[in-house]
Amino acid sequence: MNYFLTDDQLEMQEIAKRIAEEKMRPLSEKYDEEGIFPWDIVEIMAQSDLFGVLIPEEYGGISGKVVDLAIVTEELCTVDAGMALAFGATGLGMYPILLGGSEAQKQKYLPQIASGSRLAAFALTEANAGSDASAIETTARREGDTYVLNGTKQWITNGGEAEIYTVFAMTDKNKGARGASCFIVEKGTPGFSFGKKENKMGIRSSATRELIFEDCVIPAENIIGREGTGFITAMKVFDKSRPMVGAQAVGIARGAFETAARYSQQRQQFGKPISAFQIIQFMLADMATTIEAARALVMQTARMVDSGAKNYAKESAMCKYYASDVAMKVTTDAVQILGGYGYMKEYPVEKMMRDAKVLQIYEGTNQIQRSIVAANILKEF
Repeated sequence: MNYFLTDDQLEMQEIAKRIAEEKMRPLSEKYDEEGIFPWDIVEIMAQSDLFGVLIPEEYGGISGKVVDLAIVTEELCTVDAGMALAFGATGLGMYPILLGGSEAQKQKYLPQIASGSRLAAFALTEANAGSDASAIETTARREGDTYVLNGTKQWITNGGEAEIYTVFAMTDKNKGARGASCFIVEKGTPGFSFGKKENKMGIRSSATRELIFEDCVIPAENIIGREGTGFITAMKVFDKSRPMVGAQAVGIARGAFETAARYSQQRQQFGKPISAFQIIQFMLADMATTIEAARALVMQTARMVDSGAKNYAKESAMCKYYASDVAMKVTTDAVQILGGYGYMKEYPVEKMMRDAKVLQIYEGTNQIQRSIVAANILKEF
């Protein structure tokens, strides 16, 4: 389908595609197998101004539009979603500053992120606070002109590699969700350390670590917004970031579909390519249709966000759960089309299937997304 991209958007798309095909693809299998964080790819992205797509022009970037993030994210994830998360997770970690930060915070941190010189990470999840984000136990205690953080964060993407962390902690436990606040914590701050690097099923070239705060002292000026606004900030971030998760899903699904389609024309059985069999044709048709439907939903929602719409929680949740469910189905079908070869690491579809699974889990499980959609639907009647 024609999404009527501008010349600038087509250029972003082409740059992302070239990085993915020429730089990421040759390293994909090795980095996945060994769990290598793609710092060399990050450097290439930075040199190509891809991180500038995350940030508005007034803060040293080149865009900041969700549509542009979706375009770039899809191209990168078509080849390797794990490597692409160095970019995507930086966008997630940046959003609290962009959406709720002071002008001084924006001027200090956003140009660094736009240049790609410093990665960011978003730290909300804890061992006992996953889908119930309001149950966080990490605390931030005000002491004069500082805050003292104590607690741990779990499964933080870009953990240990990023240098800028947006961290959610309770400033008043008695207020529940209204007692949560958001802070900027820089890597290297005394009292801030990291747990082991997680050994994951998928997105293995993306670093996932525990964050540990032990009497970690940060300046009071590092709070984002006012005390008690952290949960609101987190929900605003998710509403804006979930279309990007949808774009990740579209990219993974597209990569698996393209691999399966090519293979079906090469693989001979019963004297002809398996693409000649109606069952394979129907599988490919369904894969292509659902991918296009997911992309259309992602792009339309992204444009809705960029238009300045006041409420897009429902549409963002739809993007996230529909596209990630599509990615899981398409990658599973791609493995099936490749048969025994699909189950082997010689072909990339088994990796894509592993990578797709986390999209149904992180940034709010798909069950939570359906609850969000339902709640918003019922408000309309």
